[in-house]
Amino acid sequence: MTLVKHELRQGKASFFIWTASIGFLLAVCIFLFPEMKGQMDSVNDMFASMGSFTRAFGMDRLNFGTLIGFYAVECGNILGLGGAFFASLCAVGILSKEEKEKTAEFLLTHPVTRKRVVTEKLIALFIQITAMNLVIFAFAIGSVAAIGEAIPLKEMTLLHLSYYLLQLELAGICFCISAFLRKGSVGIGLGLAALMYFLNIIANISDSAEFLKYITPYGYCGGADIVSSGSLDVALVAVGAVIGVAGTVVSYLKYTKKDIR
Repeated sequence: MTLVKHELRQGKASFFIWTASIGFLLAVCIFLFPEMKGQMDSVNDMFASMGSFTRAFGMDRLNFGTLIGFYAVECGNILGLGGAFFASLCAVGILSKEEKEKTAEFLLTHPVTRKRVVTEKLIALFIQITAMNLVIFAFAIGSVAAIGEAIPLKEMTLLHLSYYLLQLELAGICFCISAFLRKGSVGIGLGLAALMYFLNIIANISDSAEFLKYITPYGYCGGADIVSSGSLDVALVAVGAVIGVAGTVVSYLKYTKKDIR
């Protein structure tokens, strides 16, 4: 597990920065809720009259006067974008950086197979994403307890679980992309996460574009859907899992046959 430890050491600065940033922003949003709670009736009326914008974020089906309604929209966007950017950035360069930094030749001369390289890097990626989500979830629960509100544990758990699965799916796709790259690309990781986010907005606005929910992992992270149904959309989660696993499998096939320079 030498490579796993090496990857975790290399990525610890990024891990702490992203985790602290997302956790801090979540805490700020939660601590703002008591101050805004009394004004939520007018906020609900305002959002209800905003047409497509309201549907894009599911605000037509959520009550901002409740903690979970507020959390699903405000904190959901922080989790959705911040977590997706972190997972994508970690994954998109994790294989290609060996060629970019000219360390591939040194690494592969050791008695270690390419499959093991891919596996250990994948384990390190999984550990980072999982650890970040556990810390952030603890931040969120602690912040809700600190403001004296009842903790909607089931709904918060489902919301965080959906964004965790989203991050794993994007990581699988970006991990696959990394196997094809030689120099890595931060732009590809950020661009992919942003593209998926906007595809989901389009799917929410237009009924004719609803099929996009099967393409973007944000399709199963809709706070309004999760809060109202009390569950995740199993069909969309299954499609996302297949895409993520397929990306991982392709990365193995490509990297084991790749001409490493």
